[in-house]
Amino acid sequence: MIYKNKRELKGKINGLQIIMAVLDRAIGTEDTNLDVLELFKKMIESKSQTPEDGGLLEFIEMYLEGFTAIRIDKEGVKNLFAYRRTGEGPHLCFAGHVDVVPAGEGWNTDPFVATVKDGYIYGRGAQDMKSGVSAFTQALREAENFNGTLSLLLTSDEEGPAKFGTVEVLKYLKEHDLLPDAVVVAEPTCETTFGDAIKVGRRGSINGILELNGKQGHAAYPEKAINPIHQIASVLPNIAGAFLDEGDRYFAPSQLVITDIRSGIETTNVSPGKLKMMFNVRNSTATSVESIEAFISHHCAGLDYTLVLDQSAVPFVTDADTRIVQILTDSIYEICSISPKHSTAGGTSDARFIAAYGIDVIEFGVKNDTIHAPNERTSIAEVQDLTKVFSTLIKRF
Repeated sequence: MIYKNKRELKGKINGLQIIMAVLDRAIGTEDTNLDVLELFKKMIESKSQTPEDGGLLEFIEMYLEGFTAIRIDKEGVKNLFAYRRTGEGPHLCFAGHVDVVPAGEGWNTDPFVATVKDGYIYGRGAQDMKSGVSAFTQALREAENFNGTLSLLLTSDEEGPAKFGTVEVLKYLKEHDLLPDAVVVAEPTCETTFGDAIKVGRRGSINGILELNGKQGHAAYPEKAINPIHQIASVLPNIAGAFLDEGDRYFAPSQLVITDIRSGIETTNVSPGKLKMMFNVRNSTATSVESIEAFISHHCAGLDYTLVLDQSAVPFVTDADTRIVQILTDSIYEICSISPKHSTAGGTSDARFIAAYGIDVIEFGVKNDTIHAPNERTSIAEVQDLTKVFSTLIKRF
């Protein structure tokens, strides 16, 4: 095999090192198949900071025996799609990312050493989302008698710009008629108890920049100036924190959240000539760029302003009556004795790219209470139960 560059060769070497370490630990045992916890620990100890994969994709490719692996690497981003077709039935895919955010400071343990303490495993990516990747990788490896296609989609660029990750894989799958019927993204979704929440959709995100033009002047002669701060003062009560729709069974009301206001030249005797205000709306399907534009126009009528709106994420929802939602809900109840709520709360994920292709996509994973924080951790029980849920889902699907 010929490698195009040093980075590609390094990824191959890292993957082989992981495999050799795993095999070393398995020597002398009757079963060389890894326990999901051992797999999880290996993933944490592979330093895969965006956009690096720490050799994990190479390892997973070899770990999933019998799967056909396709690498779709681009611009330094590592992507893997692996599938196994054993019948004419539906195509079920599990998706996620192996990359993690920088560890940062404040850790009590080495963030890239899987540390077991009091029933928890600590390490960067423990919740977001190497627990989920470990669980569905193990479930896929152990799956039997599935009448259809099982697959896995992984990227090393979800925590970064996300321009050359899942987006590029989906393009490839569409071109080669490999798009799945349903996808489970194993992001951490649970709130207080494992099994209590499934993400059936995500809110969109619309960013706004409003610039209000006035006329700079001396503070002693306010009648000769047009102060944009005074102008916005009467507008703010009507727009700051305003709910732009009423929400529905899936979405909370869309709310306009002001994130920054700045004006003036930091002196006390000059009234400013311009004001800049930034805001964000995590929107439901009932609010759009056009409706926000009309809302601002109504409340800023008569003012000299410019408005720039940018939709960085589009809202989506997978109906509760779809097959994947129903079967995952039943699988969670079977393992956890909990009926999960169907939520769209939180930020965005790569699920938004999948939904754009008309695919039924949902998210389910461990509890979300330490992601991106120092001392990120998840419990041993959650990792084991998540694997059981995914195995049950595969059997039922």
